[in-house]
Amino acid sequence: MTVKTIGVVGSGSMGTGIAHIAAQSGYDVVLSDVSEQALQRSVSSIATGFDKLVAKGKVAASTKHETLARIKTTTELAEMAQTDLVIEAIIEKFEAKYDLLQQLDKICPSHTILASNTSTMSITRMATATERPDRVAGLHFFNPATVMRLVEVIRGYYTSDETVATLQTVVRSLGKESIEVRKDTPGFVVNRLMLPQLREACLVYEEGIASIEDIDKAMTLGLNHPMGPFTLMDYTGIDIAYDSLVYLQSEFGQPNWAPPLAMKRLVNAKRLGKKTGGKGWYNG
Repeated sequence: MTVKTIGVVGSGSMGTGIAHIAAQSGYDVVLSDVSEQALQRSVSSIATGFDKLVAKGKVAASTKHETLARIKTTTELAEMAQTDLVIEAIIEKFEAKYDLLQQLDKICPSHTILASNTSTMSITRMATATERPDRVAGLHFFNPATVMRLVEVIRGYYTSDETVATLQTVVRSLGKESIEVRKDTPGFVVNRLMLPQLREACLVYEEGIASIEDIDKAMTLGLNHPMGPFTLMDYTGIDIAYDSLVYLQSEFGQPNWAPPLAMKRLVNAKRLGKKTGGKGWYNG
């Protein structure tokens, strides 16, 4: 199957990044959100990112204009009827994703692949919202999508080989590398390995073993990670880590996935990191 038009539902940081790289890679993009203001912020963010690259001489000004010209924004989900692939990048809540796929299944042509950018949740369960479970898969980009090279391609129980092959081809065309997650399991590969590390970092801090700053330093200088666990949570959203741990605890039924109290306190206080003006583990 050949993909020419990609739909992206959700214009937050992930949806914006996915729309950006898809359009820059030559795809026609339909970017949808319930808020016109959110869509305007998304396009403005893409334009601003290009302006910085143009100023540094890394891309031509024409690339910016060509990319933006390929992005159509809309508040009408029905516009997804013209797509070959739809990637949902909405809130990390299962019910919201399930309802969205149910709507997309009725709107999109039968050949359209429906993919979720979920970082932890069951693709198989999402696929039951549709009449095309063989054309439902996970397509998990990492934040920021324009920079991070990896994309997880996740099989649901019914996902066909053709769907996986098509998505792998799309990922390569975006200049990314993919890994195939062969079994639909909570957290897939990256978050299955990363979330226990974030959780343990919180526990080390709670137990007074080391400060937030020194734990981050230990991971960056000791293990050569690009950023420490607390800096990472502030960047991606402390609520994302918290919700993911809650979900994994419910799925695995094991207490070792329970989010630490220190993380829960920040979420309750609406100190989520970058998305709340930088107030999270850092900044007071």
